[in-house]
Amino acid sequence: MTGFPVYLVDGARTPFIKARGAPGPFTPVDLSVQCGRPLLTRQPFPREALDLVILGCVNVIADEMNPARVAALRLGLGAQTVSFTTQINCGSGMQSIDTAYRYIRDGSHDMILAGGAEALSHTPLVLREEAVEWYAGMGRAKGPVDMARQMTGLRPDFLKPVIGLERGLTDPITELNMGQTAEILAHRFGIDRTTADTYAMESHHRLAKAQSEGWLDGEVEPAFDDDGHTHETDDGVRPDSDLASLAKLKPAFEKPYGKVTPGNASQITDGASWTILASEAAVERHGLTPLARIVDSEWAALDPAIMGLGPVMSSTPIARRHGLSADDVDLWEINEAFAAQVLACLAAWEDADFCREILDLDGAFGRIDRDRLNIDGGAISLGHPVGTSGNRIVLHLANALRRTGGRRGIATECIGGGQGGAMLLEAVT
Repeated sequence: MTGFPVYLVDGARTPFIKARGAPGPFTPVDLSVQCGRPLLTRQPFPREALDLVILGCVNVIADEMNPARVAALRLGLGAQTVSFTTQINCGSGMQSIDTAYRYIRDGSHDMILAGGAEALSHTPLVLREEAVEWYAGMGRAKGPVDMARQMTGLRPDFLKPVIGLERGLTDPITELNMGQTAEILAHRFGIDRTTADTYAMESHHRLAKAQSEGWLDGEVEPAFDDDGHTHETDDGVRPDSDLASLAKLKPAFEKPYGKVTPGNASQITDGASWTILASEAAVERHGLTPLARIVDSEWAALDPAIMGLGPVMSSTPIARRHGLSADDVDLWEINEAFAAQVLACLAAWEDADFCREILDLDGAFGRIDRDRLNIDGGAISLGHPVGTSGNRIVLHLANALRRTGGRRGIATECIGGGQGGAMLLEAVT
Protein backbone atom coordinates (compact mmCIF):
# COMPACT_ATOMS: atom_id res chain seq x y z
CA MET A 1 0.00 0.00 0.00
CA THR A 2 1.20 3.53 -0.70
CA GLY A 3 1.90 5.96 2.11
CA PHE A 4 4.26 6.16 5.06
CA PRO A 5 5.41 2.98 6.88
CA VAL A 6 3.51 2.10 10.04
CA TYR A 7 5.02 0.06 12.85
CA LEU A 8 3.59 -1.83 15.80
CA VAL A 9 6.19 -1.01 18.42
CA ASP A 10 4.77 -2.53 21.61
CA GLY A 11 1.64 -3.81 23.27
CA ALA A 12 0.21 -5.53 26.31
CA ARG A 13 -2.98 -7.18 27.45
CA THR A 14 -4.60 -8.33 30.67
CA PRO A 15 -5.19 -11.97 31.46
CA PHE A 16 -8.55 -13.02 30.06
CA ILE A 17 -10.85 -13.71 33.02
CA LYS A 18 -13.69 -16.16 32.53
CA ALA A 19 -17.18 -14.87 33.32
CA ARG A 20 -18.70 -16.92 36.11
CA GLY A 21 -22.32 -15.85 36.35
CA ALA A 22 -21.78 -12.52 38.12
CA PRO A 23 -20.06 -9.20 37.35
CA GLY A 24 -16.31 -9.67 37.38
CA PRO A 25 -13.82 -7.51 39.28
CA PHE A 26 -13.13 -5.14 36.38
CA THR A 27 -15.09 -2.91 34.03
CA PRO A 28 -13.83 -2.31 30.46
CA VAL A 29 -11.99 0.84 31.55
CA ASP A 30 -10.56 -0.90 34.62
CA LEU A 31 -9.11 -3.56 32.35
CA SER A 32 -7.74 -0.95 29.95
CA VAL A 33 -5.97 0.82 32.78
CA GLN A 34 -4.59 -2.41 34.25
CA CYS A 35 -2.61 -3.26 31.11
CA GLY A 36 -2.14 0.32 29.92
CA ARG A 37 -0.17 1.54 32.92
CA PRO A 38 2.73 -0.93 32.71
CA LEU A 39 2.78 -0.61 28.93
CA LEU A 40 3.12 3.17 29.02
CA THR A 41 5.49 3.12 32.00
CA ARG A 42 8.08 1.08 30.10
CA GLN A 43 8.11 3.41 27.08
CA PRO A 44 11.05 5.80 26.48
CA PHE A 45 8.72 8.60 25.35
CA PRO A 46 6.47 10.88 27.44
CA ARG A 47 2.76 10.16 27.38
CA GLU A 48 2.00 13.44 25.64
CA ALA A 49 3.84 12.07 22.59
CA LEU A 50 0.74 9.99 21.82
CA ASP A 51 -1.43 11.87 19.35
CA LEU A 52 -4.61 9.86 19.77
CA VAL A 53 -6.29 7.06 21.74
CA ILE A 54 -8.69 4.61 20.04
CA LEU A 55 -10.39 1.79 21.93
CA GLY A 56 -12.68 -0.94 20.60
CA CYS A 57 -15.55 -1.79 22.93
CA VAL A 58 -18.94 -3.37 22.24
CA ASN A 59 -20.54 -3.79 25.65
CA VAL A 60 -20.11 -0.20 26.84
CA ILE A 61 -21.47 0.17 30.37
CA ALA A 62 -23.52 3.19 31.43
CA ASP A 63 -20.88 4.61 33.78
CA GLU A 64 -18.17 4.61 31.09
CA MET A 65 -19.62 6.26 28.01
CA ASN A 66 -16.81 6.59 25.43
CA PRO A 67 -14.50 4.29 27.41
CA ALA A 68 -11.53 5.35 25.27
CA ARG A 69 -11.74 8.85 26.74
CA VAL A 70 -12.25 7.63 30.30
CA ALA A 71 -9.32 5.22 30.00
CA ALA A 72 -7.06 7.87 28.46
CA LEU A 73 -7.71 10.27 31.32
CA ARG A 74 -7.18 7.58 33.96
CA LEU A 75 -3.92 6.65 32.22
CA GLY A 76 -2.70 10.22 32.62
CA LEU A 77 -2.67 11.13 28.93
CA GLY A 78 -4.01 14.60 29.59
CA ALA A 79 -7.19 16.48 28.80
CA GLN A 80 -5.83 17.53 25.41
CA THR A 81 -5.58 13.95 24.04
CA VAL A 82 -8.42 13.15 21.65
CA SER A 83 -9.90 9.72 22.36
CA PHE A 84 -12.73 7.80 20.73
CA THR A 85 -14.33 4.35 20.82
CA THR A 86 -14.90 2.03 17.86
CA GLN A 87 -17.60 -0.64 17.49
CA ILE A 88 -17.80 -3.28 14.78
CA ASN A 89 -18.69 -6.24 17.00
CA CYS A 90 -15.91 -8.86 17.09
CA GLY A 91 -13.65 -6.67 14.94
CA SER A 92 -13.68 -3.63 17.23
CA GLY A 93 -10.20 -4.15 18.64
CA MET A 94 -8.74 -4.64 15.17
CA GLN A 95 -10.70 -1.64 13.89
CA SER A 96 -8.89 0.53 16.43
CA ILE A 97 -5.54 -0.65 15.02
CA ASP A 98 -6.72 -0.23 11.45
CA THR A 99 -7.93 3.32 12.04
CA ALA A 100 -4.61 4.19 13.69
CA TYR A 101 -2.71 2.51 10.85
CA ARG A 102 -4.50 4.57 8.22
CA TYR A 103 -4.01 7.85 10.09
CA ILE A 104 -0.27 7.26 10.42
CA ARG A 105 0.08 5.87 6.90
CA ASP A 106 -1.54 9.01 5.52
CA GLY A 107 0.80 11.26 7.50
CA SER A 108 -1.67 13.00 9.81
CA HIS A 109 -0.47 11.32 13.03
CA ASP A 110 2.83 10.03 14.41
CA MET A 111 1.98 7.76 17.33
CA ILE A 112 -1.34 6.29 18.47
CA LEU A 113 -2.48 4.08 21.34
CA ALA A 114 -4.99 1.59 19.90
CA GLY A 115 -6.74 -1.07 21.95
CA GLY A 116 -9.79 -3.11 22.77
CA ALA A 117 -11.63 -3.77 26.02
CA GLU A 118 -14.62 -5.84 27.04
CA ALA A 119 -16.17 -7.01 30.29
CA LEU A 120 -18.83 -9.45 29.18
CA SER A 121 -19.53 -10.36 32.79
CA HIS A 122 -20.92 -6.82 33.15
CA THR A 123 -23.45 -7.29 30.36
CA PRO A 124 -26.61 -5.52 31.53
CA LEU A 125 -29.91 -7.18 32.28
CA VAL A 126 -32.62 -6.00 29.89
CA LEU A 127 -36.34 -5.73 30.55
CA ARG A 128 -38.84 -7.19 28.08
CA GLU A 129 -40.52 -4.62 25.83
CA GLU A 130 -43.88 -5.22 27.50
CA ALA A 131 -42.31 -4.56 30.91
CA VAL A 132 -40.75 -1.32 29.68
CA GLU A 133 -44.16 -0.19 28.43
CA TRP A 134 -45.74 -1.05 31.80
CA TYR A 135 -43.11 0.89 33.75
CA ALA A 136 -43.59 3.83 31.38
CA GLY A 137 -47.32 3.68 32.07
CA MET A 138 -46.67 3.76 35.79
CA GLY A 139 -44.53 6.84 35.28
CA ARG A 140 -47.30 8.59 33.36
CA ALA A 141 -50.06 7.65 35.80
CA LYS A 142 -51.80 10.64 37.39
CA GLY A 143 -53.30 10.09 40.79
CA PRO A 144 -53.96 6.93 42.81
CA VAL A 145 -56.88 5.70 40.67
CA ASP A 146 -54.87 5.88 37.44
CA MET A 147 -51.93 4.18 39.17
CA ALA A 148 -54.15 1.38 40.51
CA ARG A 149 -55.57 0.81 37.03
CA GLN A 150 -52.05 0.56 35.63
CA MET A 151 -51.03 -1.85 38.41
CA THR A 152 -53.56 -4.39 37.17
CA GLY A 153 -51.39 -4.92 34.09
CA LEU A 154 -48.39 -6.14 36.09
CA ARG A 155 -47.28 -9.65 35.13
CA PRO A 156 -44.76 -11.82 37.03
CA ASP A 157 -42.43 -12.11 34.02
CA PHE A 158 -41.97 -8.32 34.06
CA LEU A 159 -39.69 -8.92 37.05
CA LYS A 160 -37.53 -11.39 35.15
CA PRO A 161 -35.02 -9.53 32.95
CA VAL A 162 -33.22 -10.94 29.92
CA ILE A 163 -29.42 -11.14 29.82
CA GLY A 164 -28.38 -8.55 27.26
CA LEU A 165 -25.67 -10.82 25.89
CA GLU A 166 -28.30 -13.30 24.70
CA ARG A 167 -29.81 -10.62 22.47
CA GLY A 168 -26.41 -9.33 21.42
CA LEU A 169 -25.36 -12.75 20.16
CA THR A 170 -28.46 -13.13 18.00
CA ASP A 171 -28.44 -11.55 14.57
CA PRO A 172 -31.53 -9.34 14.17
CA ILE A 173 -31.70 -9.89 10.40
CA THR A 174 -31.47 -13.68 10.20
CA GLU A 175 -32.69 -14.26 13.79
CA LEU A 176 -29.90 -16.83 14.14
CA ASN A 177 -27.56 -16.82 17.10
CA MET A 178 -23.85 -17.04 16.42
CA GLY A 179 -23.69 -20.73 17.32
CA GLN A 180 -26.34 -21.53 14.73
CA THR A 181 -24.31 -19.78 12.03
CA ALA A 182 -21.40 -22.06 12.95
CA GLU A 183 -23.71 -25.06 12.62
CA ILE A 184 -24.59 -23.95 9.08
CA LEU A 185 -20.89 -23.89 8.16
CA ALA A 186 -20.27 -27.25 9.81
CA HIS A 187 -23.02 -28.75 7.62
CA ARG A 188 -21.82 -26.97 4.45
CA PHE A 189 -18.21 -28.12 4.80
CA GLY A 190 -18.75 -31.48 6.49
CA ILE A 191 -17.11 -30.64 9.83
CA ASP A 192 -17.90 -33.51 12.20
CA ARG A 193 -18.12 -33.37 15.98
CA THR A 194 -14.88 -35.27 16.64
CA THR A 195 -12.89 -32.97 14.36
CA ALA A 196 -14.30 -29.90 16.10
CA ASP A 197 -13.59 -31.35 19.55
CA THR A 198 -10.04 -32.29 18.51
CA TYR A 199 -9.42 -28.72 17.40
CA ALA A 200 -10.75 -27.41 20.73
CA MET A 201 -8.58 -29.81 22.73
CA GLU A 202 -5.49 -28.68 20.81
CA SER A 203 -6.33 -25.04 21.52
CA HIS A 204 -6.25 -25.70 25.25
CA HIS A 205 -3.04 -27.72 25.03
CA ARG A 206 -1.33 -25.02 23.00
CA LEU A 207 -2.28 -22.23 25.39
CA ALA A 208 -1.20 -24.33 28.38
CA LYS A 209 2.19 -24.90 26.75
CA ALA A 210 2.59 -21.22 25.87
CA GLN A 211 1.90 -20.33 29.51
CA SER A 212 4.31 -22.93 30.91
CA GLU A 213 7.06 -21.99 28.46
CA GLY A 214 6.75 -18.31 29.30
CA TRP A 215 5.91 -17.36 25.71
CA LEU A 216 3.23 -14.93 26.89
CA ASP A 217 5.51 -13.15 29.37
CA GLY A 218 5.71 -9.48 28.51
CA GLU A 219 2.51 -9.68 26.50
CA VAL A 220 0.24 -10.45 29.45
CA GLU A 221 0.38 -8.01 32.38
CA PRO A 222 -1.11 -9.06 35.74
CA ALA A 223 -4.30 -7.37 36.91
CA PHE A 224 -4.96 -6.49 40.56
CA ASP A 225 -8.51 -6.25 41.86
CA ASP A 226 -9.90 -4.33 44.83
CA ASP A 227 -10.01 -7.47 46.98
CA GLY A 228 -6.26 -7.90 46.76
CA HIS A 229 -6.33 -10.76 44.28
CA THR A 230 -3.78 -10.94 41.48
CA HIS A 231 -4.94 -12.24 38.11
CA GLU A 232 -1.82 -13.42 36.30
CA THR A 233 -2.88 -15.82 33.55
CA ASP A 234 -5.83 -16.59 31.28
CA ASP A 235 -7.96 -18.64 33.63
CA GLY A 236 -10.22 -20.47 31.18
CA VAL A 237 -7.51 -22.83 29.97
CA ARG A 238 -7.96 -26.56 30.64
CA PRO A 239 -4.53 -28.21 30.27
CA ASP A 240 -6.04 -31.66 30.81
CA SER A 241 -8.69 -31.25 28.11
CA ASP A 242 -9.33 -34.55 26.31
CA LEU A 243 -11.66 -35.93 23.69
CA ALA A 244 -13.52 -38.20 26.10
CA SER A 245 -14.56 -35.25 28.28
CA LEU A 246 -15.45 -33.07 25.32
CA ALA A 247 -17.54 -35.84 23.78
CA LYS A 248 -19.81 -35.88 26.85
CA LEU A 249 -20.98 -32.31 26.27
CA LYS A 250 -24.32 -31.85 24.54
CA PRO A 251 -24.83 -29.59 21.52
CA ALA A 252 -25.69 -26.08 22.64
CA PHE A 253 -27.65 -24.73 19.69
CA GLU A 254 -28.95 -27.55 17.48
CA LYS A 255 -30.01 -30.46 19.67
CA PRO A 256 -29.46 -33.36 19.51
CA TYR A 257 -27.18 -33.61 16.47
CA GLY A 258 -25.39 -30.26 16.38
CA LYS A 259 -21.60 -29.96 16.30
CA VAL A 260 -21.19 -26.84 18.46
CA THR A 261 -20.90 -27.38 22.24
CA PRO A 262 -19.68 -25.26 25.15
CA GLY A 263 -16.41 -27.18 24.84
CA ASN A 264 -15.61 -26.29 21.24
CA ALA A 265 -16.85 -22.70 21.29
CA SER A 266 -15.15 -19.54 22.51
CA GLN A 267 -15.48 -18.66 26.18
CA ILE A 268 -17.30 -15.63 27.58
CA THR A 269 -14.59 -13.55 29.21
CA ASP A 270 -13.37 -10.13 30.34
CA GLY A 271 -10.12 -8.66 29.05
CA ALA A 272 -8.33 -5.71 27.45
CA SER A 273 -5.42 -5.21 25.06
CA TRP A 274 -3.40 -2.20 23.85
CA THR A 275 -0.98 -1.69 20.98
CA ILE A 276 1.22 1.28 20.19
CA LEU A 277 1.53 2.24 16.52
CA ALA A 278 4.19 4.63 15.30
CA SER A 279 5.47 6.27 12.15
CA GLU A 280 9.02 5.81 10.95
CA ALA A 281 9.84 9.31 12.14
CA ALA A 282 8.49 8.55 15.63
CA VAL A 283 10.46 5.30 15.78
CA GLU A 284 13.68 7.16 15.00
CA ARG A 285 12.90 10.13 17.24
CA HIS A 286 12.24 8.00 20.33
CA GLY A 287 14.66 5.14 19.62
CA LEU A 288 11.91 2.53 19.45
CA THR A 289 12.34 -1.09 18.38
CA PRO A 290 9.32 -2.18 16.30
CA LEU A 291 7.81 -5.63 16.63
CA ALA A 292 6.33 -5.60 13.14
CA ARG A 293 5.27 -3.43 10.23
CA ILE A 294 1.60 -3.27 9.37
CA VAL A 295 1.52 -3.89 5.64
CA ASP A 296 -2.16 -4.02 4.69
CA SER A 297 -5.68 -4.48 5.99
CA GLU A 298 -9.07 -5.44 4.59
CA TRP A 299 -12.71 -5.53 5.68
CA ALA A 300 -15.36 -7.66 4.02
CA ALA A 301 -19.10 -8.23 4.32
CA LEU A 302 -21.20 -11.32 3.62
CA ASP A 303 -24.51 -12.98 4.48
CA PRO A 304 -24.93 -12.85 8.30
CA ALA A 305 -26.06 -16.50 8.24
CA ILE A 306 -22.53 -17.54 7.24
CA MET A 307 -20.65 -14.81 9.10
CA GLY A 308 -17.99 -17.34 10.13
CA LEU A 309 -16.44 -17.18 6.65
CA GLY A 310 -15.46 -13.57 7.29
CA PRO A 311 -11.75 -14.49 7.58
CA VAL A 312 -11.83 -16.06 4.13
CA MET A 313 -13.54 -13.07 2.55
CA SER A 314 -11.23 -10.50 4.16
CA SER A 315 -7.86 -12.30 4.08
CA THR A 316 -7.99 -13.52 0.48
CA PRO A 317 -8.01 -10.02 -1.11
CA ILE A 318 -4.90 -9.13 0.90
CA ALA A 319 -3.14 -12.28 -0.29
CA ARG A 320 -4.09 -11.50 -3.90
CA ARG A 321 -2.86 -7.91 -3.69
CA HIS A 322 0.54 -9.06 -2.46
CA GLY A 323 0.83 -12.19 -4.59
CA LEU A 324 0.82 -14.50 -1.57
CA SER A 325 -0.19 -18.14 -1.52
CA ALA A 326 -1.25 -19.96 1.64
CA ASP A 327 2.33 -21.19 2.05
CA ASP A 328 3.78 -17.67 1.84
CA VAL A 329 2.15 -16.72 5.14
CA ASP A 330 4.28 -18.04 7.99
CA LEU A 331 1.73 -17.63 10.79
CA TRP A 332 -2.04 -17.21 10.90
CA GLU A 333 -4.17 -15.98 13.78
CA ILE A 334 -7.83 -16.73 13.12
CA ASN A 335 -10.05 -15.81 16.05
CA GLU A 336 -11.59 -19.01 17.37
CA ALA A 337 -15.24 -18.04 17.63
CA PHE A 338 -16.11 -21.72 17.18
CA ALA A 339 -13.96 -24.69 16.24
CA ALA A 340 -16.37 -25.58 13.41
CA GLN A 341 -16.15 -22.01 12.09
CA VAL A 342 -12.34 -21.99 11.95
CA LEU A 343 -12.29 -25.44 10.35
CA ALA A 344 -14.88 -24.31 7.79
CA CYS A 345 -12.59 -21.43 6.79
CA LEU A 346 -9.71 -23.86 6.26
CA ALA A 347 -11.98 -26.15 4.25
CA ALA A 348 -13.22 -23.26 2.10
CA TRP A 349 -9.67 -22.29 1.16
CA GLU A 350 -9.01 -25.89 0.10
CA ASP A 351 -12.25 -26.15 -1.92
CA ALA A 352 -11.39 -25.39 -5.56
CA ASP A 353 -15.02 -24.85 -6.57
CA PHE A 354 -15.67 -22.47 -3.66
CA CYS A 355 -12.50 -20.51 -4.43
CA ARG A 356 -13.40 -20.18 -8.11
CA GLU A 357 -17.05 -19.29 -7.60
CA ILE A 358 -16.85 -17.11 -4.49
CA LEU A 359 -13.28 -15.82 -4.34
CA ASP A 360 -12.68 -15.51 -8.08
CA LEU A 361 -9.46 -17.54 -7.87
CA ASP A 362 -8.20 -19.97 -10.49
CA GLY A 363 -8.39 -22.84 -8.02
CA ALA A 364 -8.01 -23.63 -4.35
CA PHE A 365 -6.17 -21.00 -2.30
CA GLY A 366 -4.32 -23.77 -0.51
CA ARG A 367 -3.94 -25.65 2.73
CA ILE A 368 -3.06 -23.87 5.97
CA ASP A 369 -1.12 -26.30 8.15
CA ARG A 370 -2.16 -26.45 11.78
CA ASP A 371 1.43 -25.82 12.87
CA ARG A 372 1.11 -22.33 11.37
CA LEU A 373 -2.35 -21.55 12.76
CA ASN A 374 -3.07 -20.21 16.26
CA ILE A 375 0.14 -21.77 17.48
CA ASP A 376 -0.43 -20.68 21.10
CA GLY A 377 -4.14 -21.39 21.28
CA GLY A 378 -7.02 -19.02 20.80
CA ALA A 379 -10.46 -17.91 21.95
CA ILE A 380 -11.64 -21.46 22.66
CA SER A 381 -9.01 -21.81 25.37
CA LEU A 382 -8.48 -18.22 26.51
CA GLY A 383 -11.81 -16.55 25.71
CA HIS A 384 -13.37 -14.01 23.41
CA PRO A 385 -13.99 -10.61 25.01
CA VAL A 386 -15.66 -9.31 21.89
CA GLY A 387 -14.20 -5.82 21.62
CA THR A 388 -10.72 -7.03 22.56
CA SER A 389 -10.06 -10.14 20.49
CA GLY A 390 -9.16 -8.41 17.23
CA ASN A 391 -6.54 -6.38 19.05
CA ARG A 392 -5.14 -9.38 20.90
CA ILE A 393 -4.63 -11.48 17.78
CA VAL A 394 -2.70 -8.70 16.03
CA LEU A 395 -0.49 -8.14 19.08
CA HIS A 396 0.10 -11.84 19.58
CA LEU A 397 0.85 -12.39 15.90
CA ALA A 398 3.58 -9.73 16.06
CA ASN A 399 5.09 -11.38 19.12
CA ALA A 400 4.83 -14.87 17.66
CA LEU A 401 6.53 -13.83 14.43
CA ARG A 402 9.44 -12.48 16.43
CA ARG A 403 9.69 -15.60 18.60
CA THR A 404 9.53 -18.07 15.72
CA GLY A 405 11.56 -16.09 13.20
CA GLY A 406 8.62 -15.90 10.80
CA ARG A 407 8.45 -13.17 8.19
CA ARG A 408 4.75 -12.65 7.41
CA GLY A 409 1.55 -13.22 9.29
CA ILE A 410 -2.16 -12.58 8.88
CA ALA A 411 -4.53 -11.91 11.77
CA THR A 412 -8.21 -12.24 10.93
CA GLU A 413 -11.63 -12.72 12.49
CA CYS A 414 -15.26 -13.31 11.68
CA ILE A 415 -17.64 -10.59 12.81
CA GLY A 416 -21.20 -10.98 14.02
CA GLY A 417 -23.63 -9.45 11.54
CA GLY A 418 -21.81 -10.93 8.56
CA GLN A 419 -18.42 -9.22 8.24
CA GLY A 420 -14.74 -10.03 8.50
CA GLY A 421 -11.48 -8.22 9.11
CA ALA A 422 -7.86 -9.07 8.31
CA MET A 423 -4.45 -7.52 8.74
CA LEU A 424 -1.10 -8.44 7.16
CA LEU A 425 2.00 -8.00 9.31
CA GLU A 426 5.65 -8.26 8.37
CA ALA A 427 8.32 -8.91 10.98
CA VAL A 428 10.97 -6.26 11.51
CA THR A 429 14.44 -7.76 11.84
